[in-house]
Amino acid sequence: MNSPHVSTRQYARTVHQWVEAAGPDTSEYGTHSMRRTKATLIYELTKNLRAFQLLFGHSKLEGTVTYLDMEVDDALVIAEQTEI
Repeated sequence: MNSPHVSTRQYARTVHQWVEAAGPDTSEYGTHSMRRTKATLIYELTKNLRAFQLLFGHSKLEGTVTYLDMEVDDALVIAEQTEI
């Protein structure tokens, strides 16, 4: 059965092969670290917590803040300053 979609396991194998080919320790990189890196870059470029929250499906701001390793007070100040 041919499917245009890649399974989670296939994606993980592909990422592992990319990291292995690039040379760093493969135990330090994976699909989740790539997702987290992209998320952090999006936040750093936009400083928009609400957009980040929506993109990553977080229902609560506290979850977004935890994901980004931010202080809650800092996150709330930024969120209050951000208009959507």
